[in-house]
Amino acid sequence: MNILVTSLFVEDQDKALKFYTETLGFIEKNDIPMGEFRWITLVSPDNQQGTELVLEPNNHPAAKEYQQKIFADGIPATMFGVEDVQKEYERLLDQGVKFTIEPTEMGNVKIAVLDDTCGNLIQIAQML
Repeated sequence: MNILVTSLFVEDQDKALKFYTETLGFIEKNDIPMGEFRWITLVSPDNQQGTELVLEPNNHPAAKEYQQKIFADGIPATMFGVEDVQKEYERLLDQGVKFTIEPTEMGNVKIAVLDDTCGNLIQIAQML
């Protein structure tokens, strides 16, 4: 069994698509109209046949409440792996990305947490 897709609630699909592709560097795999919203999936440039990230509209009240509460509590909605957290942190800072946690070592992992501007905190992690 594999994970085919995983979803991330976003406040605005267009804004999220721009941030996740232009700023974070993911590649758009699907952008299919589905009524009022779209089925938007992204993949890693390093694994274009791998797990897809769905930019899921948070229009359902439970989704919106969940997203707002974990954000308010400082809990990342998901985690992305990177080769070098410090390097990625500096690259993203140069693009104006705001971080809630600067690069920090925690045991055998180094993490940082960023605000995706779409209602989520995202953790980036590097195995040490």
